[in-house]
Formats: sequence, C-alpha cells, structure tokens
Amino acid sequence: MRLRRKPWIDEAILDFNDFVYTKGQSPSEEIKGHWHEVFDRQAPLYVELGTGKGDFISKTAALHPEVNFIGIELQQDVLYYAAKKVKELGLTNVRLMVFNIEQIENIFAEDEVDRFYINFCDPWPKARHAKRRLTYIGFLEKYRKLLKDNGELFFKTDNRPLFDFSLEQFELAKLKVNALTFDLHNSEYQANNIMTEYERKFSDFGEKINRCEVTFTKQDKK
Repeated sequence: MRLRRKPWIDEAILDFNDFVYTKGQSPSEEIKGHWHEVFDRQAPLYVELGTGKGDFISKTAALHPEVNFIGIELQQDVLYYAAKKVKELGLTNVRLMVFNIEQIENIFAEDEVDRFYINFCDPWPKARHAKRRLTYIGFLEKYRKLLKDNGELFFKTDNRPLFDFSLEQFELAKLKVNALTFDLHNSEYQANNIMTEYERKFSDFGEKINRCEVTFTKQDKK
C-alpha cells in the first residue's frame, strides 16, 4: 500500500540527525568495514532489513545494550516514528537509515555483520516479482558475503506462501535452518519473542506467525 506523503517529516526527522541517515544522506561507501567507528566501540553488529515504525529494533536494542543495531527502511515517513522511539528510550546503540536494501553491499563490508533480521517483509505475491522478495537467493548471496562465519538471519512472517518459498530458497543456498516454527506464539520460542507492529496486528486477527533462524557458515561462502 502506498503511504500518504507527509512533507512535514522531512524537516522533523532532522531532529534525530545524530543517529539517523535521512533520505539523500545515506552513508558513503567509505563507511564499509568501519561501522565500529560510527558507534565508537567494537561490538556485534545486528541489522534489521525493513525497520518499519521501530517497535522491534527499539525494544531489542534496549534489551541488548552490548550490541550495535542498524535499522534500514526505504520510506522516510515510516522511519521517523522509529527514530522517535529510539530517542525516547535514550538508546545510543542504534543507527537508522533511509536506504534501498537492494544496494546493501554498498554500505557493509564482507564479514562485517553478525546478524540480519527480516520481519514481515513485503511478500511480493506475484510469481514474476519473486526476485524482489528479501529471502530470494539473490539477496541471500548478498547476505552471505556480508555476514561473519556462523552469521545469522532471523526471519518472521505471517505469510505462509512466502515462508514456504523462503525455506526452499534457504535449501537452494545450502543454508542451515534452525528454530523453525509455523506457529510462533504457541511455540517454545515465544518466551524471547519481541513483536513488531505488524505482528501484533496479525496476531489479533488470529494469524499464525512463521519463524526460523538461518545460519551462514564459513564453508557456505563462495
């Protein structure tokens, strides 16, 4: 769904320019391999692909101050609300950016990321759009280069066809799938689960949530 444009956000989001890369101000390629300098410390780097309004990344970062988090979102009008939550919680271990995930290899170096999160991404249901899905093997090969040995991808979706497609892609890419469930909220993994805005909405409608963890080991890398 196309969101209604909110012109006032372009100015309002500048209040968060100490931790947000706004539209047109994405980090240059010189930052590749140097994210620890941005955070001014050495720490695991977790990246959420499609941050939305920031419930997940803000709550997760608050629980794990020992980790550096980056949230990537294509729509600035949405990322503004994530920035507000990060600011309100006083988090210093989060950076947010308006960026196109298709170009992710331009901002991270090989073996720089410890974990990716993909939560409720666009399912792109039409077969001709399969290559746009964030779990398509073309994207997986990009993640493979950027993740460290035994790096991880945590994936959640309410869309069962997308989840089944993703499992096929993980197998095609020779990746190890762990902690798999087709009903997260009634599984052993629910205890440590942090819900996104979409997850809360879908759960209220009675939708089952699919979830898995995928490991990229060094021998998988090409």
